[in-house]
Amino acid sequence: MYLNTISSSEGSRKKSKRVGRGIGCTLGKTCGRGHKGQKARSGGFHKVGFEGGQMPLQRRLPKIGFVSHLKMLSAEVRLGELNSLSVDVVDLKSLIDANIVPIFTKKVKIIKSGSLSKAVTISKEIKVTVGAKASVEAAGGKIEA
Repeated sequence: MYLNTISSSEGSRKKSKRVGRGIGCTLGKTCGRGHKGQKARSGGFHKVGFEGGQMPLQRRLPKIGFVSHLKMLSAEVRLGELNSLSVDVVDLKSLIDANIVPIFTKKVKIIKSGSLSKAVTISKEIKVTVGAKASVEAAGGKIEA
């Protein structure tokens, strides 16, 4: 291979438009820029989002963050909070009745925080982390599959 034989592959380099070559090529006279105006002039450009001096959309709208609506429906329960329950089977209804999770909660996950001193059975509708599962089983409880 020699340097004088290297060439780019077919179709990798697009031919540039040849403007101002007469009326037969649709890019003659105004060269595809239309008639008058800022965009027709040489050097006539404006920054992205510029609206001719009007307050741009990104500055008219208020700055707001993002709040996931799913976050309101899910809750985390610590292992230590399960000690205050008077029932042996922990399910979503018992957690709502004990005021541990809000009423509108749909998904609950038990995390390993604190310690569990009594044996409880956790229903299958409640998710459990690996560490929390080990702690529940160490306390003599079980997790329904």
